[in-house]
Amino acid sequence: MPLLVSSVLIIVLIIAVVVVVFLAAVASRRRRAEVAERRTAVAAHRDEAAARNRSAEQARLEAQERSARAERERLAAEEQTERAERERVAAEHHETQAREIDPDA
Repeated sequence: MPLLVSSVLIIVLIIAVVVVVFLAAVASRRRRAEVAERRTAVAAHRDEAAARNRSAEQARLEAQERSARAERERLAAEEQTERAERERVAAEHHETQAREIDPDA
């Protein structure tokens, strides 16, 4: 009888070890699946961040370009205003000279 109890005990221990190894394998597989999911999520977040960074950089460059264009237009308008003022002053000068020279005035 002691031999039978020892054999049953060894069988129970072997079954317990097999169950523990099986549960460890299942847990390990789950962890690997979770890690793979997290890696996929991280990759998606990084891709989204990269796309948003590109979009933000493009918007910044477009804003700089518009700003430079507006500055060029402002300078051109300022130059045109100065030219118009010079023409107005020249026209007044010619009008004054014409009045001075006019024999009928």
